[in-house]
Amino acid sequence: MQYLFDENGRRYLDAFAGIVTVSCGHCHPDVLNAITKQNELLQHATTIYLHHAIADFAEALASKMPGNLKVVYFVNSGTEANELAMMMARLYTGNLGMIALRNAYHGGSSNTIGLTALNTWKYPIPQGEIHHVVNPNPYRGVFGSDASRYAEDVQDHIDHGTSGKVAGFIAETIQGVGGAVELAPGYLKLVYDIVRKAGGVCIADEVQTGFGRTGSNYWGFETQGVIPDIVTMAKGIGNGLPLGAVVTTPEIASVMSQKIQFNTFGGNPVCSAGGLAVLKVIDKEQRQQHCSEVGSHLIERLRVLQKKHDIIGDVRGRGLMVGVELVTDRTSKSPAKAETAVLFEKLRELGVLVGKGGLHGNVFRIKPPMCFSRDDADFLVDALDYAMSKL
Repeated sequence: MQYLFDENGRRYLDAFAGIVTVSCGHCHPDVLNAITKQNELLQHATTIYLHHAIADFAEALASKMPGNLKVVYFVNSGTEANELAMMMARLYTGNLGMIALRNAYHGGSSNTIGLTALNTWKYPIPQGEIHHVVNPNPYRGVFGSDASRYAEDVQDHIDHGTSGKVAGFIAETIQGVGGAVELAPGYLKLVYDIVRKAGGVCIADEVQTGFGRTGSNYWGFETQGVIPDIVTMAKGIGNGLPLGAVVTTPEIASVMSQKIQFNTFGGNPVCSAGGLAVLKVIDKEQRQQHCSEVGSHLIERLRVLQKKHDIIGDVRGRGLMVGVELVTDRTSKSPAKAETAVLFEKLRELGVLVGKGGLHGNVFRIKPPMCFSRDDADFLVDALDYAMSKL
């Protein structure tokens, strides 16, 4: 579930969930059972044959989406999902230019590296028609939490950096790899209007924020009060299975019928059965509510810890998607890169696994399996307190 064991049998509290992937818990019995049963019946059939496991999962997933988001394409990863979403945006609008945020991460393929805006993840290859606008980061951003100023930058970029028309805009609601940065409140509503007026479609990357992890909502984009044209998802959708999806409207999906759209393993029966089981577990065990309650407790305890240790510059996030940014100086906000690396290993020695993020690797990413308990949260904070006291 929320624990991992090494080769000597030592237990670790997993507060990173295989990079925000294990949503229900490692080896959750309901998910395991669904996968095993399907494995024994039929391991593989491509989408050229209709199989009920694929249809049942697609139907269940579409029922979780607002508006007219009703058509589901299954792929194997978040990178593939964002690749497909970008292609859909370009085909549907007839435009090429894509807008993404600085500090974003959208995948590691040649196209999605273009969307990604962290030099630690980018190879020196052509980006294509991709534009990166100012990141609406309330902690480090040039305009603080003023969403309207950041939105003006998007309009300014469209006016000066494009033909005036764009294919689409893509954003995570809480930037994952970038260090659990929640966008300035109201930002997406303003930007979605600007992008649509420029002929583009709006893509929500829910690879890390989806499936109830934020606690307040099932999907991250709902925290900003918007409905995207395309939603991409992966990671928590399969609890560790290689699974991703793109959900869009029938109008946008229609452009894919111009050619053969096919994915050998996307939506295979085993992953589909596992994905459907994940949706059922999240509902049955009320994981969204659980994330809200445990996440609030965790953030509250981390903010108390922030008052004790000057190295903690910012505590942010919602639900069980939390970031703790470490700085050497709170005024200049200079990243505590070396100190974070030391604490990272110290926590592991104490039996706690966390993630690291941000351009300088100075943000602890706390995004555990959604069965993470209040006791687990207390243990994590106590371990962090102890490690910082010894720094």
